[in-house]
Amino acid sequence: MENSKQEIITRDIALKIKHKVYSPGEYLPSENQLSELYGAARNTVRKALGDLMDLGLIQKIKGKGSLVLDIQRYSFPVSGITSFKELNQALGMDAETKVLHLEELDKLPANLSIEEIPAKKVFYLERLRLIDGEPAVLDRDYLLNPPVKSLPLAAAENSIYAYLEDELGIKISYATKEITVRKVDDYIAQTLHLDHDKRAVLVFSKTYLEDTSLFQITASYHNPDEFSFNDFARRRKI
Repeated sequence: MENSKQEIITRDIALKIKHKVYSPGEYLPSENQLSELYGAARNTVRKALGDLMDLGLIQKIKGKGSLVLDIQRYSFPVSGITSFKELNQALGMDAETKVLHLEELDKLPANLSIEEIPAKKVFYLERLRLIDGEPAVLDRDYLLNPPVKSLPLAAAENSIYAYLEDELGIKISYATKEITVRKVDDYIAQTLHLDHDKRAVLVFSKTYLEDTSLFQITASYHNPDEFSFNDFARRRKI
């Protein structure tokens, strides 16, 4: 699937922010200038700037323009639902994914038994994320069948969310996340090249569909030396 003009603009500006073409504290060119630069409608540029705001890369200042915010290169947003591939593209990380294991299980492992999940089959997927060739994240995903009735290796290597949404028509809605620091076993420690302390940051997520049904459980083990975790929040009056 080709990227839309909006996605191309978002990614290009994000890369320019990363490489300090647009430095923190500076303003981006105006919407009119960006429209001319990218050969795009002003409304398309405006939507791309909205994406950059959601990523925490810019802040729109009334009467002045889009101010570039100070970001950290490998800061993962913890409150959103964003795939690793999407982050890699948006933030311009030199990242790759290696599938270590993919199989269908008859049920969830006993240590993950959750009352809201009936006994059903799950796809178990284990992937290693590398940044600049160094192991940074070990992801363990459990996807319930149904609604996930198939999970090809090609989708696991690329983006499971793109496959679920674009191919299977699954509508992903929201997630809950818990972040802790845990002592891990030898396998995880060796895979992530952890020191003798064998501690990793664990992000445990449960992801739900539009009908509020749980369909995915993820345990992400992060090398604490490689990543920082930030939540970029905007004020929304209730």
